[in-house]
Amino acid sequence: MLPNKNPLITVYVTNYNYGRFIVACIESLLHQTCQDFEVIIIDDGSTDNSKEIIESYRHVEKVSIIYQQNKGLNITNNIAMRAAQGKYIMRLDADDFLEPNALELMSSKLEQDDKLGLVFPDYYYVDRDGNRIGEEKRHNFDENVSLYDQPAHGACTMIRLEYLRKLGGYNESFTCQDGYDLWIKFITHYPVSNIRIPLFSYRQHGNNLTSNELRILSTRQKIKDLHIETFGVELPTTIAIIPLRRTLIAGVDWLLFSINKDETVLSRLLQTVAASKKVEKFIVTTSDIELIQYCRKFETVFSNLLVVERPSAFEELHETLSKTIHLVLNQQEIIDLNPTAILTIAADFPFLTTEIIDDAINTLSIFQADSLLSVRPDNRMYYQHTGHGMQPLLDQYKFTKLEREALYSGMGGIVAATVDSFKKSDRMVAGKVGHIVVDQKAALGVFSPFDLEVFKALIQ
Repeated sequence: MLPNKNPLITVYVTNYNYGRFIVACIESLLHQTCQDFEVIIIDDGSTDNSKEIIESYRHVEKVSIIYQQNKGLNITNNIAMRAAQGKYIMRLDADDFLEPNALELMSSKLEQDDKLGLVFPDYYYVDRDGNRIGEEKRHNFDENVSLYDQPAHGACTMIRLEYLRKLGGYNESFTCQDGYDLWIKFITHYPVSNIRIPLFSYRQHGNNLTSNELRILSTRQKIKDLHIETFGVELPTTIAIIPLRRTLIAGVDWLLFSINKDETVLSRLLQTVAASKKVEKFIVTTSDIELIQYCRKFETVFSNLLVVERPSAFEELHETLSKTIHLVLNQQEIIDLNPTAILTIAADFPFLTTEIIDDAINTLSIFQADSLLSVRPDNRMYYQHTGHGMQPLLDQYKFTKLEREALYSGMGGIVAATVDSFKKSDRMVAGKVGHIVVDQKAALGVFSPFDLEVFKALIQ
């Protein structure tokens, strides 16, 4: 039978070999408290029993079916967008399932505000068998969010279809991270909001696209690059400062440690920063004469390198980087350049890449943050000794493992800030603090003999 015409909502179910889960998905959809919707099931060339199960729903009036062969996520998203007849559209992956009131609550939110571009809910994490193992909880976007660098989940976000079409739909050159691409487009052009209630269950079973972290982070970097280019986002004039301090680890001179016969840890770092097209000038600063002489050999190789000697007092462990940054900003070459952003790079993180450096600058600009950190998600419990024993930080003991919000660890050695923010606060981390997530390898800092051995093993 044909699906109903002019429904309020179009929900499209994307499936590839999820025969084991798709019944729970479709049934959760068909039993919604809001019934003003159509369902488009799109199977992307499954080789399991999916087709047999999907065909069993062909008689349902709300359901239409599309079979295709391995077109990928964003092409599928655009096919659904073109086929949709609803006022709002939402993707539901075949291995996930909805709470009964999901469509009612999200569509009601959109109906209340004609300017609202999209709305997204909190959600549960479930295992292969549907047992809850966690909960994703977000801040209140209507009251408590001013920095939009944490995107909505790509699936189960309800979108105003008219606005989606105006923005050109999904970029088919990206094979994953449809939610991130769309998120940046929407926050640039339309208001967004959320519902702080878990309205769907996201199944974690090891085959999800989101389990491939490197692919996700690389795609996000490319999405931001394209957004900068497409929408003409003005990038700041950025300088990168690399403060150096001579460090011995297990008797090894870390900065001058030979990775191979032609390359040291320090020379690789200089090459990595020099390759950035978004850093106008990078400055190495240290009080160590040998390191100064070593780095000055590269001034003829890298035209955008400046070596600045700093007082040894600036390298004391109790000192912040503020004095060093002021010293650099007062160099005549830097005054003439008139930078508007500063990036500091720690030499302790040998797997930093040029792409991460560029991503930090892009992210600072796109989300209009005052400063930015490179981080890793970290949901472990942390404790401090109060004199009366160990006590969990941040009152985490009040929450179950299912309820705790993720923490983040500063990893990767990147800190960025606008010059205005730094001069106003005399700190690199101030104001609205954005973030980039770095991969596990880039997050490896070398501070101990054990870290050094891990680094040696990885480079071999």
